[in-house]
Amino acid sequence: MKVFHCDHCDHLVFFESVHCVRCEHPLAYLPDLGVTGSLDSLGDGLWKSPLARAEGKTYRLCRNYTEHNVCNWALSADDDNPYCLSCRLTRVIPDLAPTGNKEAWFKLEIAKRRLLYTLLALKLPIASKQDQDATGLAFEFLADPTDPDAPAVLTGHSNGLITVNIAEADDAERERRRHQMREPYRTVLGHFRHEIGHYYWDVLVKDGPVLDRFRELFGDEREDYGQALDRYYKTGAPPDWQERFISAYATAHSWEDWAETWAHYLHMTDTLETAIGCGLSVKPKRVGEPVMKPETKVVTPTPSAFEAMLSDWHALTYVLNNLNRGLGLVDGYPFVISAPVIEKLRFVHEVVSAPTSVKTTVTAPI
Repeated sequence: MKVFHCDHCDHLVFFESVHCVRCEHPLAYLPDLGVTGSLDSLGDGLWKSPLARAEGKTYRLCRNYTEHNVCNWALSADDDNPYCLSCRLTRVIPDLAPTGNKEAWFKLEIAKRRLLYTLLALKLPIASKQDQDATGLAFEFLADPTDPDAPAVLTGHSNGLITVNIAEADDAERERRRHQMREPYRTVLGHFRHEIGHYYWDVLVKDGPVLDRFRELFGDEREDYGQALDRYYKTGAPPDWQERFISAYATAHSWEDWAETWAHYLHMTDTLETAIGCGLSVKPKRVGEPVMKPETKVVTPTPSAFEAMLSDWHALTYVLNNLNRGLGLVDGYPFVISAPVIEKLRFVHEVVSAPTSVKTTVTAPI
């Protein structure tokens, strides 16, 4: 995530901000410019940005911004769709009547918008099922049924449809599930990044020229998925899983290994961009200490950039964990990246870095 400023007073603002706390100007994320910036009203629901590169452009706020306050994105005034690029991907929202459901929806949309920011920065193809039903993307945010005998909503992916149980937006419930599943890490954003990994396996890997290399690294996806999951939930991960996998769940099936590795790659790119945008660097005093170079670029990467990216990641996670320990918290980065995992991350990096023309014909509608 880049660092953003109010375009009127230059105060620092967050990606999710809706107004500047210093000058009170309204803020919105402008996907065409890739910035969260301040806006000037033109009346009749139209807005303009004071940025020079926005000269001649007019915007409308997403309907979920103006009506529900769960979004902070804008869209071109010429766009016939009342929803922004992110919100138009949400096909089903939870019933807003029960207490807490609107708050849950808000948290889910925040995570989805951060996901979309990274996908756009990496120039990955995005399309809505509204436009391309067969190959497009859609999200459904559902609550468990009130009938205790009815099956619970499962978070997952199927043919471009990502379903998320809104219980994951409840911090206490998510922590309970994390302990139950013996996971070191479980976040709403992590769910989105994992499930979108399944979608991009279909788009970027399935039946493509990189499939053989995928099988060499991750295994044969033709293994029965249901049986593989049953085996995992009965016996768990092998005791040496950290030598070859980024997480225990990645051992369940090659698809899950890919999705977990993909999610981790998105963790890396987003967090590194944030650190670099803030000017963070690690200056060693002894040979062998971690080094992080703030000029390193991590979005729209090239294959040759992977080693530098990995080096910076080791340095950044050292800082992150030391900062947490200084606050008496658990490590913010509870992972070990083994040599086989590095090769899997490298594969994801190369797939992401491939020219768009060899990825797919699915493109973002912006």
